[in-house]
Amino acid sequence: MASATASAAAAVADPDGIIAIDDRGLILCCNTTAAELFARPAQQLIGQPFGFPLVPAPPARIELLRAGGASVTVDMLLTATTPGDMGLYIATLRDIARRREAESEFRDAMERQQVVVGVAAHELHGPLFKVRTLVNTLRDPGSVLTGEQRDEMIDRIGDTVLGLQALLDKLMLGARIDVSAGSFAHVVPLRAFLLERLRELGERGERVRLVCPDGLAVLADRDELAAMVDNYLDNAFAHGLPPVEVCVTEQNGWIDLRVCDRGPSVPEAFVPQLFQRFSRPPHHHPDVGGAGLGLWIVAAFAEANSGRAWYEPNPGGGSCFCLRLTRAAI
Repeated sequence: MASATASAAAAVADPDGIIAIDDRGLILCCNTTAAELFARPAQQLIGQPFGFPLVPAPPARIELLRAGGASVTVDMLLTATTPGDMGLYIATLRDIARRREAESEFRDAMERQQVVVGVAAHELHGPLFKVRTLVNTLRDPGSVLTGEQRDEMIDRIGDTVLGLQALLDKLMLGARIDVSAGSFAHVVPLRAFLLERLRELGERGERVRLVCPDGLAVLADRDELAAMVDNYLDNAFAHGLPPVEVCVTEQNGWIDLRVCDRGPSVPEAFVPQLFQRFSRPPHHHPDVGGAGLGLWIVAAFAEANSGRAWYEPNPGGGSCFCLRLTRAAI
């Protein structure tokens, strides 16, 4: 998130338009930003009349006429200097609309950062308290625990730590999306790829039914595809009921991947919010982890890979979370 904020801050500090004018009122040179403000190449501006009185004064708001007849509102600061025997004026032009847009982006980035910090603090508090309580119980010389009870506590600590790691991974992925690092497309053979993802899940993956014909591949960033599939599966395990099925089909040059379960369907009123950041069902159970980032990550990565993500009810009861990506030849 810090990188996203720094990026927005850099946008606020974008260079202003700078124009050098001689004492005859002709433009001697200008920077790229000034040329963009006039909507003309710099070569066309050089040697042309500046068009405003050469009277040094505090910043003034003016309407700058652009190529094609449109205008843009800018703040202009005009200063005079005398290098050698030559009279020279420097006009600094600041695009009001552009600055407001950059400031708005900066405020949005700061608000997102505050939300992330708040969500992280809220989501981390409970698991960390649980770990601390279990560790203190194990370390208490006065506690009378059987070997089975100690093993159970250790397992609970391990499961909680895994949940914390999953949350941190999602927060890091969210930061990567905000920075817009860019996707790197590869040809990914799907059946082998999905079998690999399911093996990573251990026992949970063994209970997932995979329907994927041989010979199908997608064009996608491999790491981002892994994140999309993993988040869909995590969502099915957390909110759905078995059996969980991953089904892959092909049509008209696209590959559709569906992760379906037999749990309760998503309430119709909540469907439009499913893929929004930090969105969680209205009756979200506190024992079910998650910061409301998983489906948003899927949607963002799907778009970055020229695809899309959506939800549809499972015809047999339950939910299907769908992903469409470009088919690749192998």
